[in-house]
Amino acid sequence: MNLKEVLKLVDDLVFARTGKHLNDLQERILQGTWEDGDYKEIAKAVNRSEDRVREVGMELWQILSQELGEKVSKSNFRASMERLQVSIFSHFAQDYVQINTVNFCGEILHPPNIPNLYPPNQETANSKQTKASHQDLSEMPKLGAFYDSPSGDRFASRTPELETLKTWILQERCPLIAIAGISGIGKTTLAVQLVQQIKDEFEYVIWCSIGASHTLDEFEDKLIQFFSQSEKLDSPATKPKSLIKYLQKHRCLLVLDDIHNLFSSGELAGKYKPGYENYRSFFKQIETLSHQTCFLLIGWEQPREVTQVKSQNTHIKTLQLTGLDIAAGREILKDYGLAEIENWDALIHRYQGNPLWLKSVATLIRDVGGGLTELLPDDTILLPEDLKDSLQQQCDRLSELEKQVLSLLAKESDLINLKKLLENGKIPPSDLLNALQSLSRRCLIEQQGSFYTLLPVLKQYMSL
Repeated sequence: MNLKEVLKLVDDLVFARTGKHLNDLQERILQGTWEDGDYKEIAKAVNRSEDRVREVGMELWQILSQELGEKVSKSNFRASMERLQVSIFSHFAQDYVQINTVNFCGEILHPPNIPNLYPPNQETANSKQTKASHQDLSEMPKLGAFYDSPSGDRFASRTPELETLKTWILQERCPLIAIAGISGIGKTTLAVQLVQQIKDEFEYVIWCSIGASHTLDEFEDKLIQFFSQSEKLDSPATKPKSLIKYLQKHRCLLVLDDIHNLFSSGELAGKYKPGYENYRSFFKQIETLSHQTCFLLIGWEQPREVTQVKSQNTHIKTLQLTGLDIAAGREILKDYGLAEIENWDALIHRYQGNPLWLKSVATLIRDVGGGLTELLPDDTILLPEDLKDSLQQQCDRLSELEKQVLSLLAKESDLINLKKLLENGKIPPSDLLNALQSLSRRCLIEQQGSFYTLLPVLKQYMSL
């Protein structure tokens, strides 16, 4: 195995367990371990403390141990990966012998995602698919360009996220799934692609955009009307009087977009607006009662009853989106008229692979002549007006406490540990911890263990 194959394989494993891709520090630790470097050498190479590198490394070995069902450590990492590759190769070889569907061309084949590594059993494969007879996708946005990694060599393409969501919905039959991420990261685009691929597995598919005045009674009435009209066309059967009865009776996929409109601005993330608190008991009902429906929630904020669930055994899931990879980022820049430049990769990293941010900055560079990046320092972060408007909309929802914490983080040039934040003395410890938790749930800050930092684009915005 070469290093690129190892990183791809480990990224799939970590994403399957945590819903997050490898960060730069984790990749460097894996690289150093693969090359027989010790923690001290790795720490020196990445300009971090040895204790910090060791802490992140131990977290990685624990994740891999849980996912592979065997003890993985720094000393046996290479052997564990090589055994895994042999196992993968053997299963694909068996498939080739049995059904002659896999061709070998002198390359090791890798599965797109570890949870779907092995084919379904014969009973599942032969089971009759449920055909969607009723769909209301009138509020679903049209699918634009779905940027993916053409080569599959990098780690942030949306294929793993799609496969994870399909596993959660179709195989594990999770009743409640949240797609989280900062504005513009591609939550809705991913959900549209997902619905297009799996909608025929359900009797009912409904996409609902939550408006600023979408009370629970209005929401339930809308769905009950849709169900009852459909059933009237099918048969004269007695109509259920409550929404949950329909959800128990039929296999449904319900997508709730713009879920953040249920929550108050100026408060910590996930606090319901006055008059909307009954959504809390509704989502709790969806979580605890037996039914056949999957709710997919999309928005800048998520219900606290969803984000508070962390057990690996629960059927309540949260998928946090990160940025696109370099290949997909380049496709965006080209599509938006930016001619090829030497520092494309740096530009994409600077904007964290956020599709909306890349489209905005590419349009600005194109409109002023295209050679702007060559005239500015490499670390310059441009903030086009539409990008500032997008950030302003999200920052307007923050509490005053969160704004104070963002201001503290914006003054730091590097990661800052929790101990130093607690010692600032300006914010009481309890308030500080609550604000950090809320900002993390909004995906506005990055966390590595007990260290925090602000996204470079947000740091630039906070300095205006």
